[in-house]
Amino acid sequence: MSVSGKSYDAFLFDMDGTLLNSIAVVERVWTGWAVKHGLEPEVFLKTIHGIRAIDVIRSLALPGVDPIHEARLLLEEEMEDVSGIIEIPGAVSFLNSLPPERWAIVTSAPIALARQRMTAAGIPMPAVIVSGEDVSSGKPSPACYLLGAERLGVDPAKCLVFEDAVAGILAGEAAGADVVVITQTHATPFQTPHASMSDYVGCGVTVAEDGRIGLKR
Repeated sequence: MSVSGKSYDAFLFDMDGTLLNSIAVVERVWTGWAVKHGLEPEVFLKTIHGIRAIDVIRSLALPGVDPIHEARLLLEEEMEDVSGIIEIPGAVSFLNSLPPERWAIVTSAPIALARQRMTAAGIPMPAVIVSGEDVSSGKPSPACYLLGAERLGVDPAKCLVFEDAVAGILAGEAAGADVVVITQTHATPFQTPHASMSDYVGCGVTVAEDGRIGLKR
């Protein structure tokens, strides 16, 4: 699906893997957790991207494991580790070119972790951030993207979602939005019917007379 030549009420961005690369931190912290609980890290790590920690742990249904407690411990570890967090190439420049009222970040991360990682990568703070704590159901539920659109005062079906993970792509689809997939951090490519691009280098923004925005590549 092409998004070229189309205009939108707003752009909604996932964070990890979409605006910044935190793979090094995620894999360090979650590998330790997986080993502690008898899971094979190489297999397990493929299942966690784009999903709230509490939902990942809850889905495993491990005996005697409290998802709330474990998610809190993981958050503490991730808050202490910002080594290697960098912007997806061109992301900062691209975001700075957007009208401030026309974009938001919609992430599965808790708000404190999101702000810390954005600061580490130099990502500008938008007026609207939706975190995993703001919704009762995380990605692939569309709740987060619906809330992001609501907070911007726009129709989700008239938004363009930027995502990197399958769970987030499904959430964007379910919200009725168009989706573009950022592939910079994909170690293993996957098939998608959506437009895709490695990063934001060379990307621009079009702004129509009515304020609607478009992606120019």
